[in-house]
Amino acid sequence: MKYSEQTLQSWTAPLSDSEEKRAENTINMIRSAIDGSDELKTMDIEVFTQGSFANNTNVRTESDVDVCVMLKDTFHSIYPDGKKREDYGFTASELTFYQYRDMVKQALQSKFKSEYVEDGNKSLKIHENTYHVDADVVPAFLLRNYYYWGSTDPNRYIEGTWFMSKDGKEVKNYPKRHKLNGINKNNNTNYRYKKLVRIMKHIKNNMVDDGKTDGDKITSFLVECLVYKVPDSTITGYSTWTETVKQAIIFLYNAINDGKHTDWCEVSDMLYLFKGRKWTDQDAKQWLYDAWNYLGYGQ
Repeated sequence: MKYSEQTLQSWTAPLSDSEEKRAENTINMIRSAIDGSDELKTMDIEVFTQGSFANNTNVRTESDVDVCVMLKDTFHSIYPDGKKREDYGFTASELTFYQYRDMVKQALQSKFKSEYVEDGNKSLKIHENTYHVDADVVPAFLLRNYYYWGSTDPNRYIEGTWFMSKDGKEVKNYPKRHKLNGINKNNNTNYRYKKLVRIMKHIKNNMVDDGKTDGDKITSFLVECLVYKVPDSTITGYSTWTETVKQAIIFLYNAINDGKHTDWCEVSDMLYLFKGRKWTDQDAKQWLYDAWNYLGYGQ
């Protein structure tokens, strides 16, 4: 076995208090930047963390934070078939998403200084210093999904986020559902689910460093979603992490190999895991095969 049980156990730990404090400083500065903008401070904006920091599944090599700056009084909707905004009493906004994004960018540049703010394709990237960590700030509109429940009630919808990347692609996410589902899975597995996610992320990161897998396709997000599919009984059924990791890989590999994965969704349960993504089911299957050999289970 490549890694000792002690090493795997050490990888289950969340961020240290000092790393957590620097992340909190970043989040507070972003909130302050929004509140300090004459244009933004009158809008209904919610600032919240998403991604691995919010879900408490990040590892020390991923100590940056992902922060959503979500506008709520202008929103994007997904309606049931045959319905449109007028059926809900909504009117079109004059504010475009790119106008809003630019307002957020200017607010961040004013707070952090322009040289610390990079205008990325999907996010505004704040570069770290001794006080705050790297941050990906995602300006977004509130997403109201009426389609999922077939709702005709303007106040009954599933909440998500919606934004446009700079290259014109539409992006929908459901970070709050992701967070809630992860908490429930963690509770149902005696708090072992998130520990297993951290272990698997460490393994993936080490494989990337050693040239054993493609980090652009096998992302930390994909790893977290795969571990979410491992049955609770598998996560809780073994006394060592060495055996738990082994059985998780066996379950996932066999499920994909047997075609039982085609309707798998990401942790939010709102978006398919293997449809229209930058990774494929075969990429995931190959990574699981490579991880099995990398860890020495096949020896």
